[in-house]
Amino acid sequence: MSISKRPALDAESPDDAEPLRAGIQSVEVGFELLDALSQAPGALMLRDLAAAAGMSAAKAHRYLVSFQRMGLVVQDPVSTRYDLGPAALRIGLASLSRIDAVKLARERIDQLLLETGHTLAIAVWGNQGPTMVHWTEAPQTVPVTLRLGDVMPLLTSATGRCFAAFMGTEGRDAQRIAPMVRDELARLKKLPRNGDVSQADVPQSPQDVQALLEDTRRRGLARVVHSLLPGVGGFCAPVFDAQGRLALGLVVLGSVATLDTDWQGEPATALLRCARQLSADLGHRPSPPTPCNAFPTRPLPRRAGPAWGRWWPW
Repeated sequence: MSISKRPALDAESPDDAEPLRAGIQSVEVGFELLDALSQAPGALMLRDLAAAAGMSAAKAHRYLVSFQRMGLVVQDPVSTRYDLGPAALRIGLASLSRIDAVKLARERIDQLLLETGHTLAIAVWGNQGPTMVHWTEAPQTVPVTLRLGDVMPLLTSATGRCFAAFMGTEGRDAQRIAPMVRDELARLKKLPRNGDVSQADVPQSPQDVQALLEDTRRRGLARVVHSLLPGVGGFCAPVFDAQGRLALGLVVLGSVATLDTDWQGEPATALLRCARQLSADLGHRPSPPTPCNAFPTRPLPRRAGPAWGRWWPW
């Protein structure tokens, strides 16, 4: 098992420019053990846990004895491995129950605005679909006609594509989204095809939609260029809760003349980084990637009937 080592905690940095408030150092040192356990994929041997926390095994053992008495840590009597205990679970659940995902996201918007320099928004799933609930405009923003409370289309907006890809893969969510996607696709197919740049990224068949959603899952975020509004591009990254459900979508958009719409550009990478940190703060732990696909998707069941049944899971 590969565990990253942390720097030793005993030495104080001579470069600390800011005086720290008085605290109990032993509590801070001991917390490193709990933090290491929370980030590990499973229970750890003493030597691995101590190394991950940046301390000797003897020192770690003394803390672990106290943590066991409090129920924060348990030790398997057979393997002797340590893991988080019932008291840690109670604390974690209590914290999760008090978290407001939208409020937490709004607190990160200002910093993300500094990093991207473009308009940011937050969307959640409402009665009619992905709904804008927060909007922060950049100082030099592209004028758009979107407003708070607007419901975004599932196939021509980054927000809609994000929700369709990460929310509608199974169960009730798929049953709700499937007819909405079919209706929207039917409307799009009726639009005249005149070769306009805004139509280049618009799906025209169930196969197109399936490929679009699979690509969105593989990349970890959604993108549109021109398809929602001419001259406007944007990204939407998913934020997941502790149960792995899509809690909200984090959006950045701007004029294609100034917004870098490359998948590896700063707006996309900063947005994805912020969304992943928000997910972690909400208690989400992503599944480890498979060797063939970092964002695996469920195999599609094949049903008799028209193309919808052959290509779509609905």
